[in-house]
Amino acid sequence: MFGIIRPCRHRLSEKLQSEWMAHLCGMCLALRDDHGQAARAATNYDGLIISVLVEAQSARPTAEGRRKAGPCPLRAMRRAEVAMGEGARLAGAVSLVLASAKMRDHIDDGDGVYKRRAVAGGARRVAERWARQGAGTALDVGFDTAVMVEAVDRQVEVEALAGPGVSVLTVTEPTETATGAAFAHTALLAERPENAESLAEAGRLFGRLAHLLDAVEDIHADRAAGAWNPLLATGTGPDEAHRLCRDAATGIRLALDEVGFENGVLAHRLLVHEVDEAIGRSFRHAGFPLESPSCSTGAKHGKGCAKHAEPRLAARPDGSWPNQQSPYQQPPYQQPPHQQPPGNPYDPNSPWGPPGGPTPPPPPPGGHNVFVACAIWAGLCCTCQWCFRESFEDPCTGQQREGCCHKCDCDCGGCGDVCEGCGSCCDCCECCSCDC
Repeated sequence: MFGIIRPCRHRLSEKLQSEWMAHLCGMCLALRDDHGQAARAATNYDGLIISVLVEAQSARPTAEGRRKAGPCPLRAMRRAEVAMGEGARLAGAVSLVLASAKMRDHIDDGDGVYKRRAVAGGARRVAERWARQGAGTALDVGFDTAVMVEAVDRQVEVEALAGPGVSVLTVTEPTETATGAAFAHTALLAERPENAESLAEAGRLFGRLAHLLDAVEDIHADRAAGAWNPLLATGTGPDEAHRLCRDAATGIRLALDEVGFENGVLAHRLLVHEVDEAIGRSFRHAGFPLESPSCSTGAKHGKGCAKHAEPRLAARPDGSWPNQQSPYQQPPYQQPPHQQPPGNPYDPNSPWGPPGGPTPPPPPPGGHNVFVACAIWAGLCCTCQWCFRESFEDPCTGQQREGCCHKCDCDCGGCGDVCEGCGSCCDCCECCSCDC
């Protein structure tokens, strides 16, 4: 749903990269087999963690959970071994239900093209069908999606009660409940019920982290548009948001330490290392870079380097520190000045900075109308340009976008020097002192 786990090919060893792709392709093909080609649009990076956790706990050899898949444009028309079975099906079902909920949320808010009545009506029918299909597949593998649907429906009520002085964790609770239930069910599928409690805790914290990082990435766009954002609505500043994210990441690591894995290297890599990467990426995107823990060149691989050292929010470019004053000392809601968009309730002096963000981009050029845009998108997808072109013009907004297979969010040039313990490129991390 959120897609915060985006491992770069430079940060994974060749073995872990192939395993990650096996789960991603397995979930995509499970969606196709159970629900048709259109359902593959619900494939997302976070959903495959469900499949990874099932396999990591299973005592069966990995080869038994694989099957040969035919050529695919996303694999440059190569065949591959992909994950199969209940783990992939559960991952697909959860992704489908959450994609349905996300689509309904956009429709209710009237975001983007969903403002158009015809588009909203068609999208609502798709969302309803995906919700039914996902629930049916989940029941086939013993998982009742009612807890997820109920949590998503409760989100609207929770957001209506959020305001200054209310903890932002009140807003993230429905997401925590939904992801915790999905993570816990992986223990039952792998026939390791003793792991359910620890995985439920890890899932709950992962849901919290995903919700917070999604809000951090959207913070400036939401302020500029006057759209609802949990951090702005509750007056949560950057330092508090970062602290909550770091606490959640630490909690995930500690919860995973209590899980009995047969082979948990990939699960650990995604839920510990890549979670740290996601936190740094989201705060950099919002204009609040992180200071990495100091680690000298000779201190790599744990020599003289503090284990699991916590990064800090760095100073702003102008030398000031974000959120020097607690957001609760100043009401986040003030009378909107004349230059603000009508209906925008957010304080222009918010600790998150100006509404437009640290470096507001120029307004995007206009795109095509919805019918032409859909036709162009179909052409881009069917000809694989959406994935393999280095850049292309978004038919809806006119902005330049990167092809999926060319996106990279790390500064590593692919040195090939990979840590045998965690599978990470050694030049991408400050300290390879992980117990994985």
